[in-house]
Amino acid sequence: MSQITICLIICLITITGFLLNKYTLGTTAMLGLALFFITGILDAPTVLGLFSNATAVLIVAMFVISSGFTKTQFVKNIAAFISKVAKGSFTKVMAGYIIAAIIMCQLIGSNLIPFSILAPLMTETFNEMGYKPSKYIYALGIACIITCVTLPLGGGAATFAQMNGYLESNGAVQRMTILDPMISRLPLLIIMGIYCIFFAPKFCPDEPVVATENMDLEKVAGRAMNAKPLSQFQEVAGYSIFFGTTLCLIFSKYIPFPTWFICFVGALLMVLTRVLSAKEAVNAMPWGVYFLYVGSIGMATALSNTGAGEMVGRILAQLAGGTQSSILLYSVFFLVPYIATQFMYNMTTMMILYPIVIQTCMALGANPIGPVIVTQAAAFSAILTPVATGTVPYFMGIGGYDQKTILKMGALPTLICFLVTVIWNSIAFPLF
Repeated sequence: MSQITICLIICLITITGFLLNKYTLGTTAMLGLALFFITGILDAPTVLGLFSNATAVLIVAMFVISSGFTKTQFVKNIAAFISKVAKGSFTKVMAGYIIAAIIMCQLIGSNLIPFSILAPLMTETFNEMGYKPSKYIYALGIACIITCVTLPLGGGAATFAQMNGYLESNGAVQRMTILDPMISRLPLLIIMGIYCIFFAPKFCPDEPVVATENMDLEKVAGRAMNAKPLSQFQEVAGYSIFFGTTLCLIFSKYIPFPTWFICFVGALLMVLTRVLSAKEAVNAMPWGVYFLYVGSIGMATALSNTGAGEMVGRILAQLAGGTQSSILLYSVFFLVPYIATQFMYNMTTMMILYPIVIQTCMALGANPIGPVIVTQAAAFSAILTPVATGTVPYFMGIGGYDQKTILKMGALPTLICFLVTVIWNSIAFPLF
């Protein structure tokens, strides 16, 4: 049996494991990595090198830095400010909470935690105005999901490095800058923000369609809502380290240190200044994300080394008919992950499709930078089923929406996400 065949079988086993969801994503990714080593597809130095991958270190460090930031009063203050001043007309209240949600989703690097913080405050404000959650909670939910980690702040600052890891492991020569993901997704952030404020509520039912559920949002919000105030020094340190690290990443080409070391120092400073205790820092490290990333990079490396990825990419390129239409290709690169994410977790979709997208671009002679970002944008735009991301079942429960209502409300934002992403990226990141 050839190495290409063995590689494809292991990839199929790993992807099936992701879909069955019997074990955590990280565990399944590690199983695939073990099989690649046992079968000789990847040697020992390569496997060990994956665990010390610079991007993996950067991701872990950025989670620690973001965790320290959530201990500051920034999140609580901005939520309280919105609750206090954003009263009056329905539209003004919507604007306050949607803008706050977009800001928080950039700083915290999560869509569920900002939603969990703002949803109870939003509900309290609108209850006083006589509106049911079914009228507004959907807009908050999709704003959090679609706009998450668009700007190079917090977790979003690591996006370019993570994608470069996939480009490198798949043999692509192109590399993206820290601002490329923002350039690609910023128009959608702006347009969806406007849609959620002014238009989304018009398509939402005045009354719940099904019985609402009491969702335990306080548990999800966790430390961001329940943390004890830091000392003045620690509060200032938390802000300074978070935003200072982001600025250093943006201007990293002028700094004589690699990006992973910049993030490592930022995480270390969070502990040295006691913004985080050593235990809190360890607990903040996303081991599941780390193992998933290491395993998926291992899969990408195996596909590249054996030529299996090139073969798959060549087959898909032939199916595309050798077209050089950026609009057509971007449409495919958006629709495939968007549809797939309706049936499996968005992280799973991205891990599976990144190598395929890159290899297809290489076979076509296309620049893979735009398509890789569009794959992420599409997965983050999936809002039609409760499987796509954890926030969907929460806003379905709070708003009293059934699946039919979600599909009805999601038709227009889906079309907007598709058109804006495809048309803009065809202009900003031409494939040929």
